[in-house]
Amino acid sequence: MAQERLQKILAKAGLASRRRAEDMIAAGRVAVDGRVITELGFKADPLTQRISLDGKPLPRQEAKEYWLVHKPQGVVCTVKDPQGRRRVVDLLPPEAGRVYPVGRLDRDSEGLVLLTNDGQLAHHLMHPRYEVTKTYKVWVEGQPSAQALEQLRKGVDIGDERPTSPARVHTKAANPYRSKLSLVLNEGRKREIRRMCEAVGHPVTRLLRVALGPLKLGDLPPGAARRLSMAEVRELRQAAGLIDGCKPGGVGVKNSTLRAQGRRAGGKAGTGKTSGRRRVR
Repeated sequence: MAQERLQKILAKAGLASRRRAEDMIAAGRVAVDGRVITELGFKADPLTQRISLDGKPLPRQEAKEYWLVHKPQGVVCTVKDPQGRRRVVDLLPPEAGRVYPVGRLDRDSEGLVLLTNDGQLAHHLMHPRYEVTKTYKVWVEGQPSAQALEQLRKGVDIGDERPTSPARVHTKAANPYRSKLSLVLNEGRKREIRRMCEAVGHPVTRLLRVALGPLKLGDLPPGAARRLSMAEVRELRQAAGLIDGCKPGGVGVKNSTLRAQGRRAGGKAGTGKTSGRRRVR
């Protein structure tokens, strides 16, 4: 087996995502043949060299697991929770093994969460460079104006170093008291959608993630989990640019595409001019 970067070896062993593995290396927790390594570019061969984490040899590589969970409100997207709250991993059957969530939904949000021990795929799905989209149904207070929707499409200042990336936004139903939006992003900052909608004057009352790239929540009930099919795994890897000949982003939407669609979405679906008598479910 050819030598690979240490963070990739740790990710393949199912110990962490690549980003988390880099933190472990930098912290001096990883050793190769008894020598502590802190260099992120260091390469090793797991078949011929002794690699350890916190003094313990790496486990034998686990079979890859891919699970989709419909996270209900009140469940946290962590593997460990000092407060003892219900975790998303508690929704999995015993045969799921040791997996971890790809990205997070805050405690008050619902919907699709992918859990896997495939660190390489997790890294590509989470990193903004690969622009894999996340699709949400969002219920907000009031009826957003065309100007507010255009702000969301172009990017919103939410107090970070830079505005949010362009989003694809459509009004699905609206009245003066409550509206339902469809919102597509290709990044995932902390509580980003809630902060975006708050910034344009329409706080979120409910948030449901319905898709991650090509992976759809479908009719999976809240609290339920299912294993992904091989076809779904292949589609995710294609969207993340992990299949030869496929561009990163796959079925995801590029920034330029989002910008163009945002400019063109001035029709009925995106103007916020829905009749005030329309029911919002």
